[in-house]
Amino acid sequence: MKKDIEIPEVKGVFVVAIEEVIKNTNQTEWSVYLINENQVELETVIIVSEGFSASKKTSTLRKKIDKLPPKSFAKIENIQEELFGFTNQFKVSYFKDNQLFDKTFVFASKSINSENLRSISLLEKKGILAV
Repeated sequence: MKKDIEIPEVKGVFVVAIEEVIKNTNQTEWSVYLINENQVELETVIIVSEGFSASKKTSTLRKKIDKLPPKSFAKIENIQEELFGFTNQFKVSYFKDNQLFDKTFVFASKSINSENLRSISLLEKKGILAV
């Protein structure tokens, strides 16, 4: 039965970490965003995030987004710098055209840092892409 369930490859959906300046301050914070670069809306998006190392684990966070329009993005959560040494994963499930899609996006340990920034066109900012 399980072999009959086909979950297609995720395309045009990304998880990114962005370093942002907090309004009216000189301080920065890191935020994680979900990006939909597809031409169609994503529906019933469920995100489950957690971080872990060899000896520690963070609490599991869950977020639901009812609809994510085409060519748009949504903030998932802020991520504290203390967690950059952890492997941080974001399990994303959603429906597109009445079909279920699922992918786990991962920020490897110590991959969230200023040296790994690249241009994220839809956000018009620099960020780090989860793999």
